[in-house]
Amino acid sequence: MADRRDALAAAARLALEIRTIAGRHSDSVCTMGSVKTFPGIVTAVVGRCECTLDQRDLDAEVLATMYREAQAASLAFAEQERCTVEWSRIWSIEPIPFHPDLIRLCQECILDVAGEVVSLPSGPLHDAAEVARAGIPTVMMFVQSLRGISHNKIEDTAEDHLRLAVAAFDRLAAKTLAWLATQ
Repeated sequence: MADRRDALAAAARLALEIRTIAGRHSDSVCTMGSVKTFPGIVTAVVGRCECTLDQRDLDAEVLATMYREAQAASLAFAEQERCTVEWSRIWSIEPIPFHPDLIRLCQECILDVAGEVVSLPSGPLHDAAEVARAGIPTVMMFVQSLRGISHNKIEDTAEDHLRLAVAAFDRLAAKTLAWLATQ
């Protein structure tokens, strides 16, 4: 055991450390979304491990800090496991804020319909980000997924939440049209 150079052990340590990294920043998330091991058989120590890391925050400086922190952690864990580590950027998108007036209108509509509003900073690569980047006023409204599971075949939403969402979307469309008429 003392002679192993286990790339998966280094990756596993990083998978846990990114939680700490995200926890240092109030609106940040870090996710290791995939891990592939090679040779990928039960009897062989993992010689190579490929991972993906998704980091999100509404502040570009915080994102840069988290990226540096993850890289530094990966180097330390690789050294502890006597491995090497290489990083390559697959995709990078700067934080794109949504329109403050539309955010306010969206929150009003949700409050009117549901009685409470939960603001959710979001960094996903939705089409809405590209629309906002093009200078078109944009906002997103999320509907709660059961058990917090989304982007998965078992994603589901309670029917009463769907009804509330339809009502809130309807109000938001009407308020947005009225808002646009004043612009």
